Amino acid sequence: MLQFAKPLSHRLYSLDVYRGLIMFLLIAEAAGFHESFARLTEGSTLYPLALQLQHHPWNGLRFWDLVQPFFMFIVGVAMPFSFKKRLVSGNRPELNRHIAMRCLKLFLFGVLLHCVYSHGPVWELWNVLVQLAFTILIAYAIMRKSATFQIGFSIFLLVLTEILYRSYNPNAPYAQGHETFGSWVDLLVMGKVNGGYWVFINFLPTAAHTIWGVVCGQLLLNPTAQTKKVRNFVLWGVLATVLGFALGFFEITPIIKRIATSSFTLASGGISILALAFFYWTIDVKGYKKNWLRFFAVVGTNSIFIYLFAETFGHLIFREFDILWNTGLFHALEAYKDWILVLESLLILLFLWYITYYLDKRRIYFKV
Repeated sequence: MLQFAKPLSHRLYSLDVYRGLIMFLLIAEAAGFHESFARLTEGSTLYPLALQLQHHPWNGLRFWDLVQPFFMFIVGVAMPFSFKKRLVSGNRPELNRHIAMRCLKLFLFGVLLHCVYSHGPVWELWNVLVQLAFTILIAYAIMRKSATFQIGFSIFLLVLTEILYRSYNPNAPYAQGHETFGSWVDLLVMGKVNGGYWVFINFLPTAAHTIWGVVCGQLLLNPTAQTKKVRNFVLWGVLATVLGFALGFFEITPIIKRIATSSFTLASGGISILALAFFYWTIDVKGYKKNWLRFFAVVGTNSIFIYLFAETFGHLIFREFDILWNTGLFHALEAYKDWILVLESLLILLFLWYITYYLDKRRIYFKV
């Protein structure tokens, strides 16, 4: 029978589960499940479900478009908790150095992952870890300010993004292609553009996700009544979600994840806050703390480590296995290829999960 170690931190259990579920979904993609499931279900009634595990090609929103906002948001939520612990045993200059080194490591890890993907040295800055390095810096720079200031600053970032895109290409600021402000920045910084239209400057508007996470984390630390916290989360979440979808519905600003438009940032950020309200209310307020939730929670205890491991070795295992089909080795099983690839991706996912379970059980935690 599996036995889980108790969390070492004093973070709310709902945050552990929330973060762990996000990381579980991320390593599932690295294990190849999303891709293999889409192959298996193509043309069937389950294919629309498989599409929800793929990014939207441009203007629209799918479930998978929410996972990175969830990740960047929950990092922000955890910041007030972890920094409070550090300030008890240290001081502000030490914390400043810790943040600087953490963001530098995230930036370098993100760059190195692109080198792994390309099987050689490249200068590409589209990885989520690179984005996170910048959003943490921005959120940390203002987190000692009032909640009103932080929210106001996040709105300023969204307005600034609107101005930059609309000023660069007034006639078609958000048209699909490489004639956008984001692509211009990529050419300036990297000398290239992304074939999937992802842009480096996304960290500017999505810093709002991490900032909003910080504000929510600070509220969770506040002695305010739990029900009042939940009401605030629901109010803010609904407001941001409705505003984001309204901007898209009235064709003011389309919802585009690949260039992180303001409407996308608002809608996805609002849903992130509503998800926090759900986990916090269900687990910490109502006391639903069943042992099976630790299945997800353990994945978040070494979140950056398992993400890096999954994106390198997990990704490689799936790719190498898939290559065997092209060599004729498994030709006799060709009719069952899609089913076997789904099974193989699930086995890789289970292997990756067990690594996090093993580390958590022995209280081994890799910190960045």
